[in-house]
Amino acid sequence: MATREREPIGAEQELTQASIAELTRRLSEQSTLLARQEAELAKAELAEKGRMLGIGLGELSAAGLFGFLALGALTATLILALAQAVDGWLAAFIVTGVYLAVAGVLALIGRSQAQEAMPPAPEHAKASVKEDVAAIKEGAKEGRS
Repeated sequence: MATREREPIGAEQELTQASIAELTRRLSEQSTLLARQEAELAKAELAEKGRMLGIGLGELSAAGLFGFLALGALTATLILALAQAVDGWLAAFIVTGVYLAVAGVLALIGRSQAQEAMPPAPEHAKASVKEDVAAIKEGAKEGRS
């Protein structure tokens, strides 16, 4: 785990008097528990990143759908309305530009949401494991001296 709790002084004396077999058994139990907890942390972190990725991809899909529907449903109406003030080809060109701008903004928002979920690796769990390994190494060095 990321934080090492200090055992009471009585527990330290108990450890110095424990046999190698007992210490090995405790190490095995604690290592198994630590590995299980780290796996649970990684699982929770990946679930959160997956949720964020799903939201981002949903927004990208919405941008595509909005672009498609807007081109079909509103194009004729807007072109006809603008054609009252300018030539028909210019009215069609203006409407197309507006639709592309809206779709582009939505795509950028969705992409930024998807990038927040990347990389899909459990960064916090990896850092916690590195801290645990460093603490174990430090404890082993102290035990040798």
